[in-house]
Amino acid sequence: MTPAAPQTLTVEDFNQRGAAAAPARKFYGETLLDLARQDPRIVCLTADLTIPTETDLFRDALPERFHQVGIAEANMIGLAGGMARSGEIPFVHSFCVFATRRCYDQIAMQVAYPNLAVKIVGLIPGLTTMLGVSHQATDDIALMRALPNMTVIEPSGPAAVPAAVRAALAHDGPVYLRLKRADGTEAGVVAEEGALPLGRMRVLRQPGEGLLLACGMMVEASLAAADILAAEGIAVGVVDVPTLKPLDPEIATLASGLRAVVTAENHSIIGGLGSAVAELLMESGVRTGFSRVGVRDVFAEGGTTPYLFERYGLTAEAIAKTYREARGRG
Repeated sequence: MTPAAPQTLTVEDFNQRGAAAAPARKFYGETLLDLARQDPRIVCLTADLTIPTETDLFRDALPERFHQVGIAEANMIGLAGGMARSGEIPFVHSFCVFATRRCYDQIAMQVAYPNLAVKIVGLIPGLTTMLGVSHQATDDIALMRALPNMTVIEPSGPAAVPAAVRAALAHDGPVYLRLKRADGTEAGVVAEEGALPLGRMRVLRQPGEGLLLACGMMVEASLAAADILAAEGIAVGVVDVPTLKPLDPEIATLASGLRAVVTAENHSIIGGLGSAVAELLMESGVRTGFSRVGVRDVFAEGGTTPYLFERYGLTAEAIAKTYREARGRG
């Protein structure tokens, strides 16, 4: 028997599969379109990933302000810089790894250095892809935090996306917005109605003896970890940190005097939330047991998100275990 020819998965196939799997509610796409209808300065650019970035809503409603640049991220950033200098507010879109690493020099020189109001929107953060290391953004927060003038935002989940987009638009300068596209599997962390103040943490549970600080998907995991620890008689607070840069300096005040602090992020432990919090605590003279949950100093592999989170220690159980170890050093 002649073996079947291997199937070739094209970009369009991938986009269409993404469309089929997408939930009815597109939190990001709906918010961007709503804001664009109110503000004619908003323009939308994408690098051949219209459906996965939910910008098909913008394309269909406002085609004259939609720009499909193809697989050319560096050129997309250059175009956005020129548009921003001309008074427009560009929102540029790709997967997190391509929106940052592939065009980092252009972001630095054509967006961050001139301090332009370009909003860089990345989807598929960290280990939320089957496509392996080429598509996994585990260093994007570190890269974008290192750029002067850059603000970095990662909302806790789909319900928090609208406030994050509004905050990005209101900020007069460059923003990196790191989003996980809703896929219908999230239990969801309900966001407060209204604004998301940049540079402010959101205390979900007040500290007991210790504190869990998390961003993005790890906020939900941290709440579950706090429940695990509470069942053991260990009371810890949980804080959502939606703004990775600027970091809320009040985190140091909240952490002062606690037995242990643990950070949790869907990102490398190097250069992300854990590094930012460690820098803040040390410079503020806060003495506490401290540890970081995230991808260790390794490249990951392809697989489902539940498998990868278990494999690389990004689960509620892993956070609880890390806290127990950290409190022993406090």
